[in-house]
This record gives sequence, structure tokens and C-alpha cells, in this order.
Amino acid sequence: MAAAQDAILEELRRLRARVPQLTGALAADADGLVLAQDTPGVDPEAVAALTGTTRALAAQLADVTGQGDLRELLVRGVYGYVATYAAGAGAVVTLLAQDRVNVGRLHLEGRRAGARIAELVDSVVAEHTEAIAKAPAKPAPARARAARTSRAKPVDARAAATAPTAARTTTES
Repeated sequence: MAAAQDAILEELRRLRARVPQLTGALAADADGLVLAQDTPGVDPEAVAALTGTTRALAAQLADVTGQGDLRELLVRGVYGYVATYAAGAGAVVTLLAQDRVNVGRLHLEGRRAGARIAELVDSVVAEHTEAIAKAPAKPAPARARAARTSRAKPVDARAAATAPTAARTTTES
């Protein structure tokens, strides 16, 4: 996974170089956990968590209105933009941009980065799945049970064998 994180981080840095008005970029999984980030001056964990929540709500909105799967989300604030792009089924790319960014260029580059990061995330998932499939099944470890000691009085086996048992019978009419 470390190699994939390095590759994702490199993709984010190349993206920031292609779009100079970007002030930050991060990739997060669908649960809102940071995969890689280049967000100076911004708490990446908070942005990733909010992105995860916002993504879930936006996906629900797109679904309820019949627009299909969520592809992107754009928020414009007084000082700039927060743009989120789907990166496959399991990740998102969130970009922070100045107000003077060319929004068309932002979308173009954000979509490309989302597609590339989706490939990287999917390759890690595929490698993990393949490794699990190839791993030999391990037998369950034998567990030795410790003898349990009872605090009750020991039972006299001879007395228990000869003692009458109480049987209860019921009859229904």
C-alpha cells in the first residue's frame, strides 16, 4: 500500500503543477480516511472526513433525483472552490482552488486525476484480493482446554448412580 500511496501523492503533486491555482489536493477513501494529501495549511483529516460525509449526501441526492452515480461535486466559497471527483467506487479526490481558477480546467484535470487515482486504488485492491486468494488456508489452531474446577462439593458417583430420578410427566386430555 505504501507504493500506491506514494504514486497517489505524486499524482496529486503533478496535478497541482498543472493547475497553479490549486492550493491543496487530497485523495481519500469512501470512509473519509486520507490516502494521500498535499494540503499545506489545511487539516487533511478534517477535509477527508467532511469530504466523505459530503460525498455520501451528494451521492444520495444524485440518486434520489435520478441523476445516476455521483461523479463530481463543486462548492464555491467567497475565497475559492472545493471540488470533489469520484476516483472509482472506493475513493475520491478533493481539490482546493483559488477563486480565480479556470473552472473548466479544474474539472478537466480533476477528472483525469480521479481516473488515474482510481486505477491506483483498484490495483491495490486487486493485489490484496489476489494475495488473499493465493494464501494457503491455515488450519485452526488446536485449543487445549484447561480442566475446570468446580467450587461445589464433589459428587459421590456411587450415590448419584443409585439415587432415584424425578421424572415429570404430563397428560393432556
